[in-house]
Amino acid sequence: MTTNRFWQLDAHPQGHDFASALSLREEVLPPLEQGQVRIAARWLSMDAGTRMWMGPRTDGYQPPLPLGGKMVGLVLGTVCESRDAAYPVGALVRGFGQWADYSVVTPALTGLDLVDAHVPDPREHFGALGMNAWTGLIGVRDVARIQPGEWIAVSAAAGATGSMACQIARNLGARVVGIAGGPDKCRTLIEAFGAEIAIDYKADDVAARLAAEVPGGLNAYFDNVGGPILDAVLPNMALYGRIAVCGLVAAYDNDAPLPGPARYDQVLMKRLRIEGFFLPDHFGQTAGFLPPLQAWLEAGQLTMRFDETPGLENVLTAYARMLNGGAVGKVIVKVG
Repeated sequence: MTTNRFWQLDAHPQGHDFASALSLREEVLPPLEQGQVRIAARWLSMDAGTRMWMGPRTDGYQPPLPLGGKMVGLVLGTVCESRDAAYPVGALVRGFGQWADYSVVTPALTGLDLVDAHVPDPREHFGALGMNAWTGLIGVRDVARIQPGEWIAVSAAAGATGSMACQIARNLGARVVGIAGGPDKCRTLIEAFGAEIAIDYKADDVAARLAAEVPGGLNAYFDNVGGPILDAVLPNMALYGRIAVCGLVAAYDNDAPLPGPARYDQVLMKRLRIEGFFLPDHFGQTAGFLPPLQAWLEAGQLTMRFDETPGLENVLTAYARMLNGGAVGKVIVKVG
């Protein structure tokens, strides 16, 4: 353990051209400072929200990452060196580190979770017990306030967060419409992710399908993408519907804000409530997330599909596949 490979952010990416913006570098491992922990990565999480961090926008929910610095992302790995007594060597941890073989984290500043090393599949700490599941739980239960028997639609429903939101809504007694791209994904929504209806936005008229399938209107919408799908959903909301805005994948590639919804009039006509939410705002409540998620996982009512790529050198391939919609479930990279 003398050298470390890491991905460096050299420039703001143009669209999905990540190879021109990031480079794989190597360094001699520096000594730890007091309060720091070094993590040997086992898996890295590929998350759509980090695309915004790569751009220059300063009005997002996260300041842009500095050019010339290490790329930041979620890491699941083992503590191999520690100068914080709360994180002993050998502990399995999850937190924001770097796209690297070894991440240096200061838990007092960034937080770091000690996780159960005895879970049969440790990847579930990126899955049914991880932040995508936490996001699904907050968005469906607390923001959209779904009730048994109500209709909820979920966009990007075959992705990591969307698939969790669909299953959590189903587990809470809701009727679920999943929106995804392609017949294979739509079939998976029905067979594995708890959707009663699946709409292929690449082939279907989303607004027309919603009007036909849910004529009484949607009581809630879990929005992962914004853009044209939001415009299709708004006229198909029921009176007093609730929209939980989780992500804006349709806008992450743009370095300037995009125009708002074309059907914004429906917010008034349908008396809708739209609320954005950001998972880190809820980190103080994480102890309450695990009991229902653990129970559903053990009962077979919550499952994550993993799209795993081996090798730190292949991070950009996995990352692009996640953003291009080429994967189902959680895209991860196996490092160690």
